[in-house]
Formats: sequence, structure tokens, C-alpha cells
Amino acid sequence: MNKIILIGNLGRDPEMSYTPSGTPVTKFSLAVSKRVAKSQAGDKPQDNTDWFNIVAWNNLAETCNTYLRKGQKVYVEGRLSIRKYTNKDNIQQTAVDVIINEMEMLTPKNAQPQSGSGDNFLNDDGLSDLDDHPF
Repeated sequence: MNKIILIGNLGRDPEMSYTPSGTPVTKFSLAVSKRVAKSQAGDKPQDNTDWFNIVAWNNLAETCNTYLRKGQKVYVEGRLSIRKYTNKDNIQQTAVDVIINEMEMLTPKNAQPQSGSGDNFLNDDGLSDLDDHPF
């Protein structure tokens, strides 16, 4: 099973593009911080930040591009994708991306762009899990 769940802050505004067949894809970076305990020397605790490359496809890509901005806190769920490529210096590199299929906006509503829905939890179809309910 390949599943990853992250909560963090966007490091940059999402960037949306389209594949040659017209499929939307949005990419952004996510900073996930954890508090490191005080050292024995009594230094104050520090945050240790890991950065993740996030990729969303289809309706979720359009939603991320429309509503997410740098600095906002989000919950994302998806899978890891590892790919190899050759950089400009002809050196083989490995990149790890998180391909998301769910996203929840965690920044308070008054700090987010206006949306037409009160529900912030979206799946990869761009629909909330509550859309199936009659009320």
C-alpha cells in the first residue's frame, strides 16, 4: 500500500498547466514542520521543516489552483511517486512527488478566498464527500 497524509503550509502559490490532451495538473510545495525537543544545553526548541512537491490532477487540480495560496494550511492525502530524470548537467536525479487525491483547506474561512460552499473537504473529483447527502 502506498499512502501518505500530510498537514502543512503552502510554500508557494499553486501553478496550473495542462497536458497535451487538455488534462489540468496543479503543482505546489508544502512545508511540514515538526518541533525538535530542547537540547541538553538548554537551547529553546526549534522547528524542523520537510518540503514536499504536491501534484493534483483533473478537478482537484482546478480547485487547488482556484482556492489555495502561499502560506495557507492544508491537509492532503495521496500516494508517493518516485521518478528519475537527467538534469541540465547531465546528472541523473531522483524526485519524489505526492500525487494527491484528497485535500482539505485548514486555514480559517475569513483568511481564504470566497467559495460557493461551506465544505472544505474535497476528493480528486473536486466534490465534497458530503455532496451525496440530501441535506
